[in-house]
Amino acid sequence: MTDSTDEQIPGVVTGRPLTWLRVEGLAVAGAALAVYAATGHSWWLVPALFLVPDLSWLAYLAGPKAGAWVYNLAHTAPLPLALLAAGAWWDHSGLTVAGAVGLLHLGLDRLLKYGVKYDHSFGLTHLGVHGPHQHH
Repeated sequence: MTDSTDEQIPGVVTGRPLTWLRVEGLAVAGAALAVYAATGHSWWLVPALFLVPDLSWLAYLAGPKAGAWVYNLAHTAPLPLALLAAGAWWDHSGLTVAGAVGLLHLGLDRLLKYGVKYDHSFGLTHLGVHGPHQHH
């Protein structure tokens, strides 16, 4: 499951730890779908909202450090988990839907080796290198 291009890059997880992180991503995505199903909302919302976290790439217009910070905020667990908690606390299914779809996005990203971004390169993540920066 690892690419030979990632094996020599400092900060990129390889081998069994990478496999476990990808399996974890699949498990998170599955759990997110179960949470979403419990909301009773229409399934068309899942594909309609799925790419919303990717809008965070617009923060890269402010530079790579700000871009990575905002992108990582939208692509790590604290934000969608906070939305799920707020949805449960206030009994607000819209917040629960947002949290579940955010976790689904996060889980599938991890499964596909899209990880947390470093400040200096949009394409370099803790799970691999993507895009034109693939061959350093």
